[in-house]
Amino acid sequence: MVANSVTLIGNLVEDPELRFTPSGVAMAKVRFAVNRRYQRGGEWEEETSFFGGTLWRDHAENAAESLQKGARVIVTGRLEQRTWETQDGDKRSVVEIAIDEMGPSLRWATASVTRSPRAGDSFGGGGGGGGGGGTPSHAPGPVAPKTDYGPDEAPF
Repeated sequence: MVANSVTLIGNLVEDPELRFTPSGVAMAKVRFAVNRRYQRGGEWEEETSFFGGTLWRDHAENAAESLQKGARVIVTGRLEQRTWETQDGDKRSVVEIAIDEMGPSLRWATASVTRSPRAGDSFGGGGGGGGGGGTPSHAPGPVAPKTDYGPDEAPF
């Protein structure tokens, strides 16, 4: 079995960029930096890699509302390669992360979690009383990101 899963921890280099497709689906682009510090010959060296990723629907709106530039985040998802052709006919390609989960790192910070209301959710958000923020068994599962865009519905 081939697995395509990645987990990265880094800092947002800009606020999440929230946009909506022409049909009204929320999406957010995020960019973050991952630092690697290692010792070479008794000297400490540091390298920084930059990554981009996409969040969809409620996940996108929650990230845009909750996270800002500089926030340390934990990101899990899948690597996806996207290719396109420029107006000049040049071919371009980029590897991005299709983000499944993203949240603040609590290693050097604290966070306050507020459950977002969902359609058909009898809990009404806010996390009042018992259960503690898990997904109820009757709630719909995660929604896969849309990949079949029509000609009038490009993500950006």
